[in-house]
Amino acid sequence: MTSSAPFVPAAASFRPKTRPLRILYAEDVRELRELMGHVVGADGHMLETCSNGLLACTHLRLVPFTYDLVITDHHMPVMNGLELVEEIRRLPYPGRIIVFSSELSESVHEEYLALGVDRVLAKPVRPQELRAVIAELFPTL
Repeated sequence: MTSSAPFVPAAASFRPKTRPLRILYAEDVRELRELMGHVVGADGHMLETCSNGLLACTHLRLVPFTYDLVITDHHMPVMNGLELVEEIRRLPYPGRIIVFSSELSESVHEEYLALGVDRVLAKPVRPQELRAVIAELFPTL
């Protein structure tokens, strides 16, 4: 007897049924940008990366409504994450913002919160932690 249902590999059946997000990731370490591509790509999301905050800011100025989520590192050359978030808040960017950092002083953490970032996560950020945060920030996916 044949089945009319298409074959679906077992691993694919466990993936959440979500709307793909457009994510912009600002990170100066190439390997971390590549890793992020694998993590969010596995969930069907689209990722664009920039190697510093100034490039990300320039990109967002051109297309502020394109992205659902901006993820930024704090420590970057040219323009750090805090400066990037300050600039984003001057734009009509309607999406969410997550900050990654290996170290933040309490005062810098408070500055991020005052700018209304959605989450500040300590590095290293594990894939399951990032997925949980994305699920919280985008519950209707």
